[in-house]
Amino acid sequence: MTLSSSERKGDARERLLARLLDAFGEALPPPETSLREIAARTGTSHALLRYHFGSLAGVLAAVLRAQRARDNEALFEVARQGTFDELVRAIWQTYTRPEQLSRVRGFFHVAGLAAYRPEDFPELVDSLDDLTKALASLARDEGLGTEEALTTATVTIAAMRGLLLQEVLGSPVRSPDAVELILRMRRS
Repeated sequence: MTLSSSERKGDARERLLARLLDAFGEALPPPETSLREIAARTGTSHALLRYHFGSLAGVLAAVLRAQRARDNEALFEVARQGTFDELVRAIWQTYTRPEQLSRVRGFFHVAGLAAYRPEDFPELVDSLDDLTKALASLARDEGLGTEEALTTATVTIAAMRGLLLQEVLGSPVRSPDAVELILRMRRS
C-alpha cells in the first residue's frame, strides 16, 4: 500500500511530536527558547519543526494539545466513574502539581496568543471545552437541566483557570480551600 504525501506528512509530524513529548516530558519548552534550541534537544532540525508546526507558537500549541489530551484521558476516566465534585478535584490536582507549573504557564502563554489569532490555534480553541462538557454531563446526571449544567460547568472551569492564573503569577490562593469554596457555591 502506498501512502499519500499528506498521510506521510501526518505520520512524520506525529513522530516529531512524539520526540518533542519525550524531550520535554510534562513541561513545555519556555517561550524564550528558539526553534534551533528545541531542534537540538529533540535531535532534529529547526527547518523540520517549522515545516510541520509553522513556528515556535505552533510547536508549543501542538505539544500542549498532546499533553492536555493525555491528561484528559485520565480525567475522563474519573468522569465515567465519579461525580461532578470528584472530577473538579481531580482536575485541580492534575494541574496544581509542582511539575505542572511550566505547562500551566505555557497554557496561558499559548491561550494569550490564541486570543489574538484564534485561527492560528484551532485545535487548542476547540479543545478548551473538553472538560467543561464532561463536567456538564455529570451535572446533568446529578439532576441539573441542560442549560444550568452547562453554565455551572463553564463557571467552574473559569474559576479554576482564574485560580491557576493566580498560581502562575505568584499570588497563589490556598488551593484546596478555593476549590472546596467553588464546590460549595455550586451547591448553594
